[in-house]
Amino acid sequence: MDAPPTPGAGAPAGAPRGRSPLARFVLKVILWLPVTFAVWYLVSPALMWVVKLVAGVAVMPFGDLVRTVEQTGSTLQFVTSLKPGQAAGAGVVSVSVDGLLYSFGMPMFAALTLAAREQARWKLLAIGIAALVPFVTFGVIADFLKNVAITAGPLVASQAGFSAPQREMIAFAYQFGTLIMPTVVPAVVWVVTHRAFLERMRGATRTPSA
Repeated sequence: MDAPPTPGAGAPAGAPRGRSPLARFVLKVILWLPVTFAVWYLVSPALMWVVKLVAGVAVMPFGDLVRTVEQTGSTLQFVTSLKPGQAAGAGVVSVSVDGLLYSFGMPMFAALTLAAREQARWKLLAIGIAALVPFVTFGVIADFLKNVAITAGPLVASQAGFSAPQREMIAFAYQFGTLIMPTVVPAVVWVVTHRAFLERMRGATRTPSA
């Protein structure tokens, strides 16, 4: 008769015994989430400063539509050249976008990374957060464009000069940047940066052969 498998055999180094490796990992992620979300909320102004720099470059193809991108805390303000009304001196349209709506995947990625406890976890964390910045910027800009091209009213939308197909593309980009990217992209980035961990996890959770 074959000897029974040693409990915890094949588990990642340093992992406690008694539960499946996957269950332990999920528990660690859950415990890390409140910490990473609290840190993310506190440092969000710094993160949004980086997003503001990237957004300032990304809106250049739209010509003089955006005069400047400003920041208040985690909120970005797109100051445009569009007029809110026909009257002289009516000012210009300014659109505010809350960057927290598009960056909540960052603390999710951080919780997954810290729970995995890889030797280079801080390096992987920095790489992952940097990789997520362009996607956060995409969501923020899509929100801004949706406001000026669709929801700001016909007067402002006509000044923006977007065609009907372009407005359809903006609406799709907004939905994609709001519903898909904030959750899916961090998971994809984590999988790409933790392939070795996932291989070890798969080996540890594989049913031993009889």
